[in-house]
Amino acid sequence: MFDSRILTEKRDGVGTVIFGMEKEMNPTNPVTIRLIDQALNELLGDPEVKAIVLTGGDKVFAAGGDIPYMAASGVLEMEEFIADAHRVNDKIATADKPVIAAIGGFALGGGCELALACDMRIAGENAVLGMPEINIGLFPGGGGTQRLARAVGWSWARHLIYTGELISAEKAMRIGLVTQVVPVDRLQETAFKQARSIARKSPRALASAKRCIAMSEKATMDDAMMFEQKQWAILFAGQDKTEGLNAFLENRRPVYTGK
Repeated sequence: MFDSRILTEKRDGVGTVIFGMEKEMNPTNPVTIRLIDQALNELLGDPEVKAIVLTGGDKVFAAGGDIPYMAASGVLEMEEFIADAHRVNDKIATADKPVIAAIGGFALGGGCELALACDMRIAGENAVLGMPEINIGLFPGGGGTQRLARAVGWSWARHLIYTGELISAEKAMRIGLVTQVVPVDRLQETAFKQARSIARKSPRALASAKRCIAMSEKATMDDAMMFEQKQWAILFAGQDKTEGLNAFLENRRPVYTGK
């Protein structure tokens, strides 16, 4: 993409979405949501891209909603906006390709919700995360009341949403909101290397695993287990399974085709 507000890059099987409005703190508004959607469509539709990184760089991931825009908007416009935010976040959460958030600086409100939709969250030591919407008479409406609880548990979700407290990267890792904290100057490299490592796995197995994990959030244990059973068995009809097993037996790195 050639819009400087949202950029995409592609290297070694990894697609990167870069939020390019650092001076404006990478706000969440209809324009940025639309551009993120377009960037995701580009990378999700590219067969060379096996994993995706979302990042705002080292200084700010995304600091949340565009307050002047929201203050001037009415009910119907806001409902349309939040529906679009849901759709984009759901696209990340349900995509067959794994998505990693590389969080430097603020990830607040809608920015934190965007990160929560990702499969993994890696934070720089300077990261600050939270859901401060309660402080302006709102609550996290882009999926935050649902995904935050599934990431950190109901008690911590209630605490963060009700108080609007902002937390450090270290505290975010302690409660399970992020999976790794690294020095800021290693954030982008760490996220890229993690994505590149995942990109070398079987795309079919990754997609099936992601579907099974997602199913666990909305199905009974019995139904989710049956879904897992079917997804696992289906892999044996594909070529990636054969390549993976043969590579193990032959003591070499597998080369997966996604078939």
